[in-house]
Amino acid sequence: MSEKFPLTGISSVAMHAAGHQNAEDAHLTPIFATSTFTFDTAEDGMNRFAGTDKTRVYSRWGNPTFTAAEETIAALEAFGLKDKNGNSLQLKALLHASGQAAMTTLFLGNLKTGDAILSHYSLYGGTQELMTKVLAATGIEAIIVDMRNLNKVEEAIQQYPNIKMVHIETPANPTIQCVDIEAVSKIAKTKGLIVSVDNTFATPYLQQPFKYDVDFVFHSTTKFLNGHGTAIGGVLIGKDLEKMRTSIWKWHVLLGGNSNPFDAFLLAQGMKTLELRMERHCANAQKVAEYLEQHPAIAKVNFTGLVSHPDHAVSAKQMRLPGAVMSYELKGGLDAGKQFINKLQMCVRAISLGTVDTLVSHPASMSHFGIPREERIKYGITDGLIRMSVGIENIDDILNDLEQALK
Repeated sequence: MSEKFPLTGISSVAMHAAGHQNAEDAHLTPIFATSTFTFDTAEDGMNRFAGTDKTRVYSRWGNPTFTAAEETIAALEAFGLKDKNGNSLQLKALLHASGQAAMTTLFLGNLKTGDAILSHYSLYGGTQELMTKVLAATGIEAIIVDMRNLNKVEEAIQQYPNIKMVHIETPANPTIQCVDIEAVSKIAKTKGLIVSVDNTFATPYLQQPFKYDVDFVFHSTTKFLNGHGTAIGGVLIGKDLEKMRTSIWKWHVLLGGNSNPFDAFLLAQGMKTLELRMERHCANAQKVAEYLEQHPAIAKVNFTGLVSHPDHAVSAKQMRLPGAVMSYELKGGLDAGKQFINKLQMCVRAISLGTVDTLVSHPASMSHFGIPREERIKYGITDGLIRMSVGIENIDDILNDLEQALK
């Protein structure tokens, strides 16, 4: 999009940030289903290998369909933000085959044997296992504290001088704990540490971590960015453009976690309705949370849109809306939770989140199955906890299904 016509709304950015200069004047970016690209001359090939644009060399390195999705995500995360010089913030995104692939690039591209990473309780199970099993096997230590307590953050950084990166997941999965990005980033930056944020639950529409001087933002694009559950994907976005185009890109291509043209196409199309979907997701989630909080069968609801949530103020500070994912505990524990899930008629029993339909899962036996029980319980992921990603169905139908399942 030309700088002469600055876009003023996030829906416009989602639709037009990548431009429309496509092959054969196609309205939408085509699916470039090719493993490699041809060169007109030897010199042409040399120039492409030597240049920073790797979209027309080999599809493990880049692909025009990837580029459309990458440019859109980078524009969404940077929308309305300025750099230290007062100019529009410029970001670089790298599309991956999955969220786990993008996170692996993030960690291995910035950490080495002997380093440590500081993170917090109640992480996505795949993230925690990556830290405690894969990174640990390479000699990279994971330090886990309650990062909502800023004193704990400062103490950990002082106690472990080998900490090189602080990784924040907020809202966290599945307890919906929120970490103050601005406060933690300020502490980390005084020590020269790298700060990364998992923005999957919030999306750039609800939360923009780069506003708080972080270095990297990560998404599982499988979730709200795609929005329809049609493709697996992940993305890593960074503000150090040179580093993203060189060392981080090199880790990305050598690890082989590239996306594919069809999934990238589905992602690009899904993001065009991001604002509309998130508004409906969040409106429905607020009503569901308020309904559940008053229900006699529910012991506890984790949703930052409720003033009863301990992180309500932090969420309100850094998020446009509280989001669409919540978790809750039934008074009857595990057995009551299983009966509830089995009785659902419209809401879908499935892992993952962020699709247009409402998804309900049981973290202890699903997303966090690989985490030792004692660790789960310590982080608030109890045996009877239910996670719910509220969809965009008519709210009365969602509430009616919950009501009959809770009887």
